[in-house]
Amino acid sequence: MIIEYVGVKEINGSLVVMDGVKGVSYEEIVDIRLDNGTVRQGRVVQIEGERVVIQVFEGTRDISLDNTSTRLTGHPMEMPLSPEIVGRILDGAGRPIDGLGDIYPVTKRNINGTAINPVSRIYPRNYINTGISSIDTLSTLIRGQKLPIFSGSGMKHNELAVQIVRQAQIQGADEHNFGIVFAAMGVKNDVADYFRKSFEEAGVMQRVVMFLNLSNDPIIERTLTPRCALTTAEYLAFELNMHILVIMTDMTSYAEALREFSSSKGEIPGRKGYPGYLYSDLASMYERAGMIKGSEGSVTQIPILTMPNDDITHPVPDLTGYITEGQIVLDRGLQAQGIYPPVNVLPSLSRLMKDGIGEGFTRADHSDLANQLFASYAKVIDARSLASVIGEEELSDTDKKYIEFGRMFEGSFVNQGFEENRSIDQSLDLGWKLLSTLPRSELDRIDDELLDKYYQGD
Repeated sequence: MIIEYVGVKEINGSLVVMDGVKGVSYEEIVDIRLDNGTVRQGRVVQIEGERVVIQVFEGTRDISLDNTSTRLTGHPMEMPLSPEIVGRILDGAGRPIDGLGDIYPVTKRNINGTAINPVSRIYPRNYINTGISSIDTLSTLIRGQKLPIFSGSGMKHNELAVQIVRQAQIQGADEHNFGIVFAAMGVKNDVADYFRKSFEEAGVMQRVVMFLNLSNDPIIERTLTPRCALTTAEYLAFELNMHILVIMTDMTSYAEALREFSSSKGEIPGRKGYPGYLYSDLASMYERAGMIKGSEGSVTQIPILTMPNDDITHPVPDLTGYITEGQIVLDRGLQAQGIYPPVNVLPSLSRLMKDGIGEGFTRADHSDLANQLFASYAKVIDARSLASVIGEEELSDTDKKYIEFGRMFEGSFVNQGFEENRSIDQSLDLGWKLLSTLPRSELDRIDDELLDKYYQGD
């Protein structure tokens, strides 16, 4: 039996408080009918006996304390899903905004997802080729992994996201079983238009599901956007057996919306005002990546987040680093030198990389080459530090070669054009070309057999 409740007890920001409500469930969706006949949706976010707090998605403006009627729907928020959702543009709550009409659902799924039994998970193995040397060679993205990008305000993470969407591919997959779910949270109108036009001009929109939450949209909708995106990804991956790459930007905007919502509920704040459950909230989304027994599909995540004041110890990147399997760090100093993408390879890593590269996946020399490039670039940083003290002219011949190697590494390996799509073989061959500028005796991370085959120096 459906019961309608007339009137509300209290209104506080986007929250409505009601008394005398029975048989209600946490996260249940409610329909709120206003005096003028319009209907808004909300969800139950707090229950204390018969007193409930409802979060109104569209805001509480014009809601009357006396005449508003509220109806409980008896189910949590659900995302309407069908195969035709691929190629569509939706708002942050999963409603179409591309003018192509409604999506006629084959099924509906709870946006909070269901817990994946750890026993049913398959260990990630194969890699996803992004066409970007610094990622593919040194921080390889593995299918089923969650690998965040740590950026800063004003840096080129949006361009990098577009390039990954345009170039990403999995060996053996095509446009029929490889797709991308792209979720933008709290972006300005010009950024949203940039994403939309870039995907359309690149001809990849037919394999993308795009969720756009604008900066002037309700913050409540922003807290729904990544969950709607991940629910769509799980449907496409585990029911339609597709390989799905989920790119979410900017997770810091999501965390700030969560902080504002938590504050309006009167919850005790944690670090920098974020709620104490920020870790578990982020984990509930990041852990929805992976592969499951019985399904050929996979969900791979690239969450992008901007670090306030470029502080990697800020709660959002800090907690994200605990949950995810590595990170790709963008460096403002490299961007100031005109290097794109400005990936700082030393703090960047992919913890699952070792099991998804090498013979049968990329190339037999990949692992040793990556280790040597890391070691050599670390010596470049040491040589630069020494040069800043005694001057470059006073360095030893070996250190001078490392300084030159560093310039070439940043200028031709890390730096590549926005339109440049390098295969894994091209990236590895370029790595060998750079290492060949160093004396062979300095390459102590590679065995003689590989050196005989690939080393091009004297």
